[in-house]
Amino acid sequence: MDGRLRNKLITITKKMVKNDISHSFDHIYRVLTLAEKIGRAQRADLDVIVPAALFHDIVVYKGTAKQHMETEDSAMIAKEILGKIKEYPKEKIKGVTYVISVCSFSKNINPKTLEAKIVQDADLLEATGAISIMRTFGSSAAMGNRQFFHTKDPFASKRSPDDRKYSLDLFFTRLLIARNRMHTKTARRLSIRRTAFLRSFLRELRSELSESE
Repeated sequence: MDGRLRNKLITITKKMVKNDISHSFDHIYRVLTLAEKIGRAQRADLDVIVPAALFHDIVVYKGTAKQHMETEDSAMIAKEILGKIKEYPKEKIKGVTYVISVCSFSKNINPKTLEAKIVQDADLLEATGAISIMRTFGSSAAMGNRQFFHTKDPFASKRSPDDRKYSLDLFFTRLLIARNRMHTKTARRLSIRRTAFLRSFLRELRSELSESE
C-alpha cells in the first residue's frame, strides 16, 4: 500500500476511534502492524489488510444489546469512508468489508479469504500473552461489573467458566483457546510463546492463592 494512503487512513482512524481501554487506537495499531507482518509473509493484499485492520474496531458497543452488531456496523462505516477516498481502489472495498464482518471472536466465523484469515489472526494475537492480560483486567475494571475471579473456584475446575462475572474466566473462554483458531504459520508461531506466558501467569496465581489459604 502507498505510504501516503496508509498514513491518511491512520489519521482518520485516530479521529474516530472510541475511548475504550481494550479497543483503543493502540490496540488497533498493534493489529495493523501484526496483520502487515503476516500479510507480507503470506504475500496477501495489503490494500485490503490495512484498512480492514484499522477499521475492524471502529464501532464498539461493549456491554450493550447491540454488541453483536459491532462488526457489521464497523464494516458499513469502512465502506462509507473508503468510498469517499478517491485514491483508494473501489474494487477492493468489498474485500475490506468482508474481512471486518468476520473479525469477531465470539461469532467464531471461519474466514474464506486470505486477507480475512490474516486480520483475524492479528486480532486473535491480541487475545494472547501479556497484552491480553492487561486488556482483560483493564476492560473489566472499566466495565465495573466483573470480579477478578470466583473466590471458591478461581480456575473453574468444578464449574463452567462465566466471563460475564469473573475476569479470570476469560482465560478459559478466550485467551487460552485463541491460538487454536489461528490460520497462518506466522500467527501460530507467535502464539506459542504468548500462550505459554498465560499458563505461567496462571501457575503463579495458583501458587500465590495457595499461600494465602
